[in-house]
Amino acid sequence: MKKLTFDYYMQIDYSEEVSSCHFTIKCLPKETLRQRAEKIKIRLSPDVPYSMGRDAFGNAQIYGWDDMAHTTFSFQITGDVYTGLDGREEKINKDMLAVFRHPHGLNRVGDTLSAYYEKLVGMLPADVWEKTLFLTHRLHEDFVYEKGCTNVDTTAEQAWKLGRGVCQDYAHILIALLHMEHIPARYVTGMIPGEGASHAWVEVAEDGFWHGIDPTNDIPVGDDYIKIGVGRDAADCLINRGIMHGGGSQTQIVRVSVNEVEL
Repeated sequence: MKKLTFDYYMQIDYSEEVSSCHFTIKCLPKETLRQRAEKIKIRLSPDVPYSMGRDAFGNAQIYGWDDMAHTTFSFQITGDVYTGLDGREEKINKDMLAVFRHPHGLNRVGDTLSAYYEKLVGMLPADVWEKTLFLTHRLHEDFVYEKGCTNVDTTAEQAWKLGRGVCQDYAHILIALLHMEHIPARYVTGMIPGEGASHAWVEVAEDGFWHGIDPTNDIPVGDDYIKIGVGRDAADCLINRGIMHGGGSQTQIVRVSVNEVEL
């Protein structure tokens, strides 16, 4: 077990004044079998009232209405998370499982990724977890990590054709491969030590529970991972989403730190 302290800060600067906006923030660690969060603090600027709720995937979210004119909106969420309480993540909700069985949005496949999968079919182990480890390892070998060559809208097929990308792309490609093997899989966003921003990985359904795997680093999810949200793809797990009046163009600053605290 580990105790991790985290600090997630996001700032959005607008070229023109925003007269009002609706905002939704998904940046609260999930309560799972593997982790437990404590001492969570939320700071918004402008300092406006907000409410707490959950989305369709059970992710905790902060939402509200900001009617104070502003050119900068920011939030900071801090807290402690105890990890490694269990090797499993969450018990599977059978009513939701079908949602994670089929291609959706950014993890849909095309001819190129399908052809890659066909080359691997004859080598795949029979066991679901061993199969997941095999596909993760092959993806890690055959795909290159490189920042700046993909964006938030890049699909698994587009990233695979390019041959390089970031954690979001690794996760989408692995989900696509698992779906072709008829294995339920879902996208996860969270934080790990040493990251300057959020991180992404995958969870696989097996034996009644979700289990995490990180294709970017080619390892199962362990004590260094703080899980925030889950969904079908990255679009379901956006940390910040808003509808605003005004604003013009915008720039975004994200600072994330995760550190281990001695127990």
